[in-house]
Amino acid sequence: MADYQIPAQTRIGHVHLKVSDLQRSLDFYCGLLGFKLMMKYGEQAAFISAGGYHHHIGLNTWHSKGSGPAPERAPGLYHTAILYPERKDLAAIFKRLMDAKYPHITGASDHGVSEAIYLGDPDRNGVELYWDRPRTDWPKDADGELTMFTQRLDLEGLLAELE
Repeated sequence: MADYQIPAQTRIGHVHLKVSDLQRSLDFYCGLLGFKLMMKYGEQAAFISAGGYHHHIGLNTWHSKGSGPAPERAPGLYHTAILYPERKDLAAIFKRLMDAKYPHITGASDHGVSEAIYLGDPDRNGVELYWDRPRTDWPKDADGELTMFTQRLDLEGLLAELE
């Protein structure tokens, strides 16, 4: 059993978030980020998708309706990461957030392997919007080991993707 490794093709299928106001969350995830509502489960839950998958994100108010955000300094989900296919797609959503004057952008980083925009959703659940560089461009040390880092993201360079 100690030798077991999860198969390389394994993926994380979806995330299900507790939210305090279902419609407000749908306005954010569907209205602003562009996910598609796949189905609602009454007024308590909704399932949203990119590209017609049954759902990438579930939103529910079963235990959280009308409550405040989870404490920042407590165990829980740090962020949900949404992977965009191309750098220009990350640039487009960043511009959309800027045009909407979205107030909860918390950071923007270059990690060598990826570039990311960090924000909080309306319930302050962490959201990372990112794209991965091609594996051949990932930073490695002299021994060929991955050397991720965190540097300031060149936002002007990112937005130049849209020109």
